[in-house]
Amino acid sequence: MNKEELKRFDEIRPYEPEEMQQAFEDLLNDRQFSLVLKGFVPWLPKGVRNGLLRLAFKGVKTPLDFQKRFMKRIVQYIIKRKTDGATFDDTELPRDKSLRYTFVSNHRDIVLDSAFLDLFLVEADYPTTVEIGIGDNLLIYPWIKRLVRMNKAFTVRRGLTPKEMLRSSQLMSSYIHFAVNEKKENIWIAQREGRAKDSDDRTQDSVLKMLAMGGDLQNLNIVPLTISYEYDPCDYLKAQEFQQKRDDPKFKKSRQDDLVNMRTGIFGYKGHVHYHCAKPINSWLDDLKDLPKKDYFNQLSERIDTQIHANYQLFPCNYIAMDELEGTQAFTSEYTDADKKRFHDYLEKQLAKIQLPDKDESFLRERMLTMYANPLRNYLKSHQ
Repeated sequence: MNKEELKRFDEIRPYEPEEMQQAFEDLLNDRQFSLVLKGFVPWLPKGVRNGLLRLAFKGVKTPLDFQKRFMKRIVQYIIKRKTDGATFDDTELPRDKSLRYTFVSNHRDIVLDSAFLDLFLVEADYPTTVEIGIGDNLLIYPWIKRLVRMNKAFTVRRGLTPKEMLRSSQLMSSYIHFAVNEKKENIWIAQREGRAKDSDDRTQDSVLKMLAMGGDLQNLNIVPLTISYEYDPCDYLKAQEFQQKRDDPKFKKSRQDDLVNMRTGIFGYKGHVHYHCAKPINSWLDDLKDLPKKDYFNQLSERIDTQIHANYQLFPCNYIAMDELEGTQAFTSEYTDADKKRFHDYLEKQLAKIQLPDKDESFLRERMLTMYANPLRNYLKSHQ
């Protein structure tokens, strides 16, 4: 790997192996990180906490080592305690596990989308995990930035002027091509900036245009990845934000709101979770190469969307939500009375968490039902 070329990306890239030990020491010396650790084990003195972490860190040389030593166990714990099981289907990927991929996926959770994928890849004996793009709006403390860089994250800058955005996109695209082709890393990136609040998952042309800035898309080996959650623990927060924006078009989430979403997504109940990899899209690129540039990216986005939608795993709650919104019984064969009661009880519990001064129950309920109906809507369209 060309170390001189790597320096071009110092402002956004994850840590390299030779930087891991210093990053770890800086993390232990960070006062805010120490307070976070104290919250988990308040009965242990700081010196003991740090000593145990140093012992656990022994032998960690690379970000992949760090993921296997620390993050793997955390994600396994989350799956055991906060889901009813998580499954991974990679049968459409080539059997050659030395290949590297750029996974373009729908976006369900700020932290766990890529973390679950990392675990699945490790458990399926792939040689490495994924590097991920994470918005700098979430890196509100130095210790968070250090921790995510140790965990193979590169920085996506937000809130830029058009000129700054162009430069940032060019740099990020060049880095992604460098990571896949020179560092031999996989990449995970969301199909759009931010999560689709209503679960109507659509690829933004701008994401694909950004990926193309740094080189030929063929070189990235793009794989459409579908993430299916039975229950979205952040559904009530998304519904709440819909009402806040309806009532005040100028409403914007605060940094504290982002942290609440992160915490709720990690520790909330998800039901069953499923990840499905489609075939790499390289053959499509040949089919579309003669189109005008605007049509090229538009068609490519639509094809990726069709693949993502076709591979949803659907659950009773998706069918119940569709029937309730449409006022029909078209899908009653897909659920039982017990399924319906479970979903209704879940909705009521989630709606009760919303604390707004002018709480619009019917609007909030409709928004939540729409979140669960849209995957089914898109799935049906993709199979027409």
